[in-house]
Amino acid sequence: MSESERGERLQVMLNAEELRAIDNFRFENRMPSRAAAVRELLRRGLLAEGFLSAQGGEKSQDFGVVSNRS
Repeated sequence: MSESERGERLQVMLNAEELRAIDNFRFENRMPSRAAAVRELLRRGLLAEGFLSAQGGEKSQDFGVVSNRS
């Protein structure tokens, strides 16, 4: 998919620890940008088996990048 095919912008707020984790992933995997790293992490997450899906009534703050959900 080329940049010209991307039609939607997604804005995500991250705390310092989450941003550090994404940057670490990016540099360890030689990703060209934070956006590329986030897209790769999303791809991996969506392909993963047994991931948790959102339950009704949960808040955005309940879904951290580096915190464990119960």
